[in-house]
Amino acid sequence: MAEQLVLRRPDDWHVHLRDGAMLDAVLPDTAKSFARAIVMPNLKPPVTSVAAARAYRQRIEARIPAGLSFTPLMTCYLTDTTDPDELARGFADGVWVAAKLYPAHATTNSDQGVSDLARIRPVLERMARIGMPLLIHGEVTEAEIDLFDREAVFIERLLKPLADSLPELRIVLEHVTTEEGVRFVREARPGIAATITAHHLAINRNAMFRGGIRPHFYCLPVAKREKHRRGLVAAATSGDPRFFLGTDSAPHLKRDKEAECGCAGLYTAGVALAIYAEIFAEAGALDRLEPFASLNGPAFYRLAPNETRIRLERTDTPVASELATDLGPLVPFRAGEAVGWRLAETSESMRAAS
Repeated sequence: MAEQLVLRRPDDWHVHLRDGAMLDAVLPDTAKSFARAIVMPNLKPPVTSVAAARAYRQRIEARIPAGLSFTPLMTCYLTDTTDPDELARGFADGVWVAAKLYPAHATTNSDQGVSDLARIRPVLERMARIGMPLLIHGEVTEAEIDLFDREAVFIERLLKPLADSLPELRIVLEHVTTEEGVRFVREARPGIAATITAHHLAINRNAMFRGGIRPHFYCLPVAKREKHRRGLVAAATSGDPRFFLGTDSAPHLKRDKEAECGCAGLYTAGVALAIYAEIFAEAGALDRLEPFASLNGPAFYRLAPNETRIRLERTDTPVASELATDLGPLVPFRAGEAVGWRLAETSESMRAAS
């Protein structure tokens, strides 16, 4: 088996960088591994205006560690009152590359999300006309629907009708977690894709309950049964260009994860590339890691792939039990364990073959 792997520098097509002191703490991990990242807009208050997106982008750019090249790609947080003209203006000006649909109350800081797709129909129609991608957290939120079924119900009840009614709308089903989600993307019309996280490839729902309640494995969407994890691995390693890398790295302080009502989200930015490499190696598909990590996403977003390269090295690499921040400790994914790969080099001078 290969002891090292050189590939075009990847991008992260779904990440939470937060703001303020947390942004200071977590941005370096993403900027070391990825050349670009789609930055989620669910701050408090959310990023709903062009001015807010510009200001947030500037805060991120001001914190990029010296010597690293990193481009944040900003997104608009959709609400029931989003103005189609404001959205289109931000897209035309290159401030936003996509808009994010959070069903109201589906996940962290989504209380101002969309309550009914009918309320944003003019927004979606404008997005279809101008080619602006719609990024979807694909879960229904009704309390009577089982938590583990919410993605499948969303796809059947809302996503399929939306895709059929607006055939030009470009859609990403983000952090897909189920066989039903994989099947939908594979059978869908052109212009539909999905991101897959490292943690949903690595764990099933047993991780949350092994030996007791394990809050540092709790995320939304939650990890599902083993059959779904295997379906995600098959999709990610298949070479299908409709699936690409999106970590959904979502940092929360240790005290907030371990609280009586703990936060959903896993901090994976520092280990995500190693875990993806582990999964692809186990599947005998290391030759397909570069398309998944570095080519499929840019193709969907109509961007050029990165010219610089990274080198991954196969070696056991310990993961810290906790990471210190100015706000308190943060527990990373695979804390206190080891991952089987490490990022050995990021070359800004080595150019990928054209």
